[in-house]
Amino acid sequence: MNITKQLLLKSGVSSSELEQLLNARAKKDIDFLLIDVREESEYISAHIAGVDMLMPISSTQSWMGDFLSKNSDKNIVFTCRSGNRSGQISSKFRALGVNAINHLGGIITYKGKIAK
Repeated sequence: MNITKQLLLKSGVSSSELEQLLNARAKKDIDFLLIDVREESEYISAHIAGVDMLMPISSTQSWMGDFLSKNSDKNIVFTCRSGNRSGQISSKFRALGVNAINHLGGIITYKGKIAK
């Protein structure tokens, strides 16, 4: 197994590791979902290029069931501003048996492409 695929086995990835994952996904070497759990206003001001969905942690109860029914078999990387909210939600998902990965440090440590 290559190093990039091994990153999907970790409970948390750094910003540089997330960049590696996004580059590998762009080449279709791996597949995962990148979910931003910040609020919509935060997302609109700036987000990591490559985010698949905005799913605010404040409304987890309204989206979690449907999201899990469609994506429980996928690798999911959660991101936020600092890694705190994404850490909370990734822990919840891991407790449910989902391969959920926290982006440690969040967007404030991310040096890759940012979309606005």
